[in-house]
Amino acid sequence: MNISHIEHIGIAVKNLKEAIKFYEEVLDFKCYAIEEVKDQQVRTAFFQVGQTKIELLEATSEESPIYKFIEKRGEGIHHIAFNVNSVQSSLDEAEKKGVKLIDKQPRKGAEGLNIAFLHPKSTHGLLIEFCSKEDPEK
Repeated sequence: MNISHIEHIGIAVKNLKEAIKFYEEVLDFKCYAIEEVKDQQVRTAFFQVGQTKIELLEATSEESPIYKFIEKRGEGIHHIAFNVNSVQSSLDEAEKKGVKLIDKQPRKGAEGLNIAFLHPKSTHGLLIEFCSKEDPEK
């Protein structure tokens, strides 16, 4: 799979504005981007912490997976994203090893990354995201 590092940790929040305020005022992090990903019904805010980013996720609709996550589990860690060379190759390899996939092929996510998710039922309860800036196989 050639995982190079944790790209980001996704945290589901009810109120993006309040969460940003906490991260900026209490932890002294600087929010460098806010973005809406319409097809995922989510608004995101990003903070750089060393090589890793923190991605805050706020639902923009009651149909959003983030809304449903918060309703079921409350605010908190939603997923961990790993940077890979090729999202498609990593998905193919995971599937060959018996991992259930949420996405069979990459799609566009925040910050223009190619992304795809592994199902938590196959990963000991953790939603895992593969992401890359470019997918050389596409």
